[in-house]
Amino acid sequence: EYAAYHQSPERWEKGTTPKPIGWMAGEQYDGDTNRTEFILSNLTRFFPGATSYDIAGFFWWQGDRDSRDMGLATRYEVNLVKLIKTLRTQFNAPNAKFVTASLGQTVNGSKDGGGVILDAMFDVANAEKYPEFKGNVAAVYSHPLSMGSSSGAHYGGNAETYMNIGQAMGDAMVQLMKADNNIETSHSKARKVD
Repeated sequence: EYAAYHQSPERWEKGTTPKPIGWMAGEQYDGDTNRTEFILSNLTRFFPGATSYDIAGFFWWQGDRDSRDMGLATRYEVNLVKLIKTLRTQFNAPNAKFVTASLGQTVNGSKDGGGVILDAMFDVANAEKYPEFKGNVAAVYSHPLSMGSSSGAHYGGNAETYMNIGQAMGDAMVQLMKADNNIETSHSKARKVD
């Protein structure tokens, strides 16, 4: 069995009672989204003079942990779809674009956990498979952009890898936004901060 949101440990034998550890599924998600909500609710503290904001998109470059366990890797597509929908709902941003990037060490066609995750990302960005994501979800294949090492070793701290993949993700986001003219109109949908 594998942990669902807020369960611990990561997995346990079917038919046994799980014994919680100092970790729970969703812990990092909660931390990241709680910090984001704190910043948005205290916008002027972090961005003096700002009076409103618009969540136009989300970036996602993860998958290392899931790539190490085929049980997790095979659920990545289902979980990625849930993540996109949950973020859009949680941040009241139903039209926010979503760009994901693969693990830099994963070569297209790989059959290991990284390959399963890469395929999941491509599938979720495929409008024929997920029509609701047409024009609002993109996947970046990052292997050609990585300068070596791996996600588990944080790409050896190579700044060029981070710049290359960040630039490619940004370019993908701009293309999604240009496709529906969201760049020109995004500020008209900004939310006021009290």
